[in-house]
Amino acid sequence: MLKAAQEAFASEGLAVPLDEIARRAGVGSGTVYRHFSSKEVLFETIILGRLQQLVSEAEQLVDTDEPAEALLTFLSLTIEEGSVRKDMMDALSGDDADPSAAVPQARLQLRRVIGKLLFQAQQAGAIRDDISVADLMALITGLILARHRNDGGLAGPQRVLGVVWDGLRAGCSGAVTRSRRAPRAGADHAEP
Repeated sequence: MLKAAQEAFASEGLAVPLDEIARRAGVGSGTVYRHFSSKEVLFETIILGRLQQLVSEAEQLVDTDEPAEALLTFLSLTIEEGSVRKDMMDALSGDDADPSAAVPQARLQLRRVIGKLLFQAQQAGAIRDDISVADLMALITGLILARHRNDGGLAGPQRVLGVVWDGLRAGCSGAVTRSRRAPRAGADHAEP
């Protein structure tokens, strides 16, 4: 039953009906409900271990001699995995309405260790100092979502991550970190 749930969540995310999980497991819905009080409890059981593994992988990258490379490695790993597992996006971008639940706690731990990786890369001068953990989480979930809605795989995840990485690096060209002034009435374009 857990294997069927793991495969169903990975392929369809949290939106998969519990009846579909039961069908894949070759059991009735009642059997699933006897073991798990809700689909969300079953999802938590499945995804919690993977979130904890991501935290562990990120912690292994903290305090390396190459903090920028450590952050890029972690982003790449997370996006690659999320690209083939819809449940990862649901877990990373989920609602933290019940902060006492295990998945929100694991997500908080993940955000903290991503914050350490980010801080170290910023301290090394490799990442813009105006980037926050919230920015990175939005980028991760956005890139994962883009991969799920990709147009036949034409834009490879490493290429897209490379473009995002260029934007994260310190000293990037353009006025991304400064807000541009609104054009004056009658002006054809905004001032640089």
